[in-house]
Amino acid sequence: MENKRRVVITGMGTYNPMGNDAAATWAKIAAGQSGIGPITHFDAAEFKTRIAGEARDFDPVGLLGRREARRMSRMTQLALAAADQAIADGRLAITDANRDRIGVVLGSGMGSMEPMIDNVHTFDEKGAYRVSPFFVPMMLADTPAAAVSIRHGLRGPNMVISTACATGNNVIGEAAMMIRRGAADLMVAGGSEACLLPLTFAGFGVMGALSTRNDEPEKASRPFDRDRDGFVASEGAAVLILEELSHAQARGARIYGELLGYGSSADAYHIAMPAENGAGAVKSMQNALDDAGLAIHDIDYLNAHGTSTPLNDKGETAAIKKLFGEKAASLPVSSTKSMHGHLLGAAGALEAIICLQAIQSGLLPPTINYTTPDPACDLDYVPNEARPAHIRAAMSNGFGFGGHNATIILGKFEA
Repeated sequence: MENKRRVVITGMGTYNPMGNDAAATWAKIAAGQSGIGPITHFDAAEFKTRIAGEARDFDPVGLLGRREARRMSRMTQLALAAADQAIADGRLAITDANRDRIGVVLGSGMGSMEPMIDNVHTFDEKGAYRVSPFFVPMMLADTPAAAVSIRHGLRGPNMVISTACATGNNVIGEAAMMIRRGAADLMVAGGSEACLLPLTFAGFGVMGALSTRNDEPEKASRPFDRDRDGFVASEGAAVLILEELSHAQARGARIYGELLGYGSSADAYHIAMPAENGAGAVKSMQNALDDAGLAIHDIDYLNAHGTSTPLNDKGETAAIKKLFGEKAASLPVSSTKSMHGHLLGAAGALEAIICLQAIQSGLLPPTINYTTPDPACDLDYVPNEARPAHIRAAMSNGFGFGGHNATIILGKFEA
C-alpha cells in the first residue's frame, strides 16, 4: 500500500427504494425496513411478479427542470440527480483549475430500455419520421456519464461500464484505479438502473428469476432463507466521489472512508448461472484482498451479493466458506437486498454507500426476512436486526450474468 495513491470517499448521493439520499437510506437500513411494494409504473396484473423496488418520490422535473428531464431516459435522470447530490455532498468546487483532473465513470446493467421500446412502437405504428429526435442520445449507454460531464464541466476520463450485476463494484474499482495511476485526482463514480418495465419483467419472469411473493412485498426478498424464490427487481442510482487522499486533505474535504482493495474475475462457465464451485467468486474476493494488502482475518463484515435466488445464495455461501475457512463461521455476512431489492447495475454502488455508513456508525446491516435456515446457507447472516460491531474493513461482492465477478473492500479512514 505504501506505493499507491490512496483513494478516499468524500461524497455520496442516491435515489433508491429506501430514500432520496444516503442518510434516509441508512436510517431505514439500520431499522430493518423494506422498500419493496406493488408495481405502480405499469399495470402488472398479467404478470406472475407484481412487486418491485420503485424510487417512488423521485421527481426528475423538480430536480432537473422540465426541458432537460424530457430529453433524458429515466436511467440518465436518476444518474444525473444522484451525481448532483454527491457533488454537493462532497462540497466540491469545480473550476478551470481542476476540471481537467475530475472524471466520471458510471454504469448500468440494462441500459436505457424505455426509449428503445417506446420508439420501436412509434416506428411500427407511425413510421420512420415520427421517431423522437432525442431517441439516439436517450438510449446510448454512455449518455449518463456524458450528461454529468456536460452539466458540471468535467473534462477528465469519462466512460460507462456494463458488467451486469457486477457493474457497481467494477465502476468503483476502475475509477479508483484511474486515481491510483494518476489519470485523475477525483472521480464521480456510480451506477444507475431504471428497468421496471413490462418487457423486463416478462424476460426475467420466463427465466424464473423473480420472486412471486406478491401478497407480502416487504417479505419477498429473503436472501439465504430456505424459502427464497427469486430476486426483487429495483430501480435507482447511487454515486460516490472518489478522491486522492492528499487532494481531499488539501481542500479540507470530509472523508467517509477509504477504498482499500478491488478485485475482479470471470467464471468462464455459463451465461446466466454462477459456477457451481464458486471459483470465480473466490478469485474475485482474493484479488481484492491482495490488492488491499489484507488477510482474511482483517475483514470485519461482508456485504453479500445475496440476491435471494436459490443458486446465487448457495454458491456465494460456498465461496465465502472456501476463502475464509474457519473464519467464515464467525464472519458477519448480510444482504441488504433483503430491504432495497436488487438494483442490478446500481446495486454495488448503493451497497458501497451502505458499507461506508455501517463502518461509520458501527452497526452491521441486517438480512431481513430470514426466518427458516437453509442447510446449504449456514453462515452468520445478521438475521432480521442490525447489530453493533467495530468495523474496520468491509468487503462487498457483486456477481453478474455472464460470470462477471467484482469485489471491493472499503475501510475506516486512518490518516
